[in-house]
Amino acid sequence: MTSPVATPVGAPPGSAPPGGAPPAIDTRQLRQALGRFATGVTIVTCIDAAGVRVGLTANSFNALSLDPPLVLWSLRQASPSVAAFRGAAHFAVNVLAESQVELSRRFASPVADRFSEGIWSAGQGGAPVLTGAAAVFECASVQAQDAGDHVLFIGRVLAMADLATPPLLFHGGHYHLLGEIL
Repeated sequence: MTSPVATPVGAPPGSAPPGGAPPAIDTRQLRQALGRFATGVTIVTCIDAAGVRVGLTANSFNALSLDPPLVLWSLRQASPSVAAFRGAAHFAVNVLAESQVELSRRFASPVADRFSEGIWSAGQGGAPVLTGAAAVFECASVQAQDAGDHVLFIGRVLAMADLATPPLLFHGGHYHLLGEIL
């Protein structure tokens, strides 16, 4: 089976891009350009097959659908946590508040017990939920889809919380606070 090829708008289906193959993209430059898009910061959590809490910092979170309520996030295929999330029936997306930058750093590093900081409780399916997060989405795992060097995880929102507190932001490789409303 061959991979689908993107067809330029207005070109006949199946036609090659103008000039043949698309130019190679420098991954360093791509990462830098993608960093211009400001995101929130999350800690995504689950319980692995042995009942151990698993969590990591991610900024690849997004809404997918309101009806049904679906969210998505992605994780590098090479991540040591990918097997736990593939096997989990539930996961939680904890949207970090501005005051939780140190938790973000902790869950982005190879600390032995990431959950020893913060106040955690068991959410849907046991997925750890962070007290004081700006928002929390407790999800049933719906699909894990390989996409390039990442896995896209789609979850159906079963429960949520919204503290209406300013979220932590990430932009250009740095943490930021939410600015004034324009």
